[in-house]
Amino acid sequence: MVKKTLIGLMAAGAVTLALPAPAGAADEVWWGLTQQVDPGGRVDAEVFAGLGHGCSPRGPVTSKGFAAPLQWSEGGNWGRAGGHTTAIRTPGKYTASFTCSDGRKATNSFTILGTPPPTTTAKPKPPTTKPKPPTATSKPSKPAKPQVAVKPAGAPQTGDGSLS
Repeated sequence: MVKKTLIGLMAAGAVTLALPAPAGAADEVWWGLTQQVDPGGRVDAEVFAGLGHGCSPRGPVTSKGFAAPLQWSEGGNWGRAGGHTTAIRTPGKYTASFTCSDGRKATNSFTILGTPPPTTTAKPKPPTTKPKPPTATSKPSKPAKPQVAVKPAGAPQTGDGSLS
């Protein structure tokens, strides 16, 4: 029973290796990027150059959604390169990309959560009425009469609030 299972697994592995890769798979770069982030949050990226479809980055990851380019600051097993940056505060869907050392371009997308700002900016409407400029025949307006001061009733008339 175990022998049949092992033979079946070996046959399945051989068939998998014999299948052609999908068109364009040779140019595809597999790399990880934070898919959703809060406005002003941290964006992480990593690529594994030693795992077939990875690549060694030639430069930083750039995006209009980044406050600054993502610099590759970490390394590790299997040709790992990783780094972090900060997202801008404007919600929306953004594309990030970098160039590999072999010339391929790696592209991925991410979303800054929240409601995006309106796409059209409305211009303020001009006022409908224009103030009239003063003319030589117009009379200057009279100053307003001062308000008469009212003297409040004091403690002797209303009581001072103490208990006698």
